[in-house]
Amino acid sequence: MSIRRIALTSAAVMLAFTTLAQARPDARAMTCQQTQALIQSHGSAVLTTGPNTYALYVRRYSNACDWSEIPAVGFVPTLDGQCLVHRCREPLYTPPG
Repeated sequence: MSIRRIALTSAAVMLAFTTLAQARPDARAMTCQQTQALIQSHGSAVLTTGPNTYALYVRRYSNACDWSEIPAVGFVPTLDGQCLVHRCREPLYTPPG
């Protein structure tokens, strides 16, 4: 494989990742109500929450979490302040068994 072909392939991969990152909804550019409605309508959503941060947010009663996780309260920055949402988390207490 030539150096030029490797460079073109690398550029294409970087462009694809940049496009994916740009396609992710940015909670900071939405109101709290818009953010909550997006999560509710899709069941879950990966949201950008900062310059280099993103996470999966889910409905309050959701099966989007792994079997060992539960939806737990979290907050994201939005246009109108901090917004209450839910993220998948390990439970704080696991009964002995």
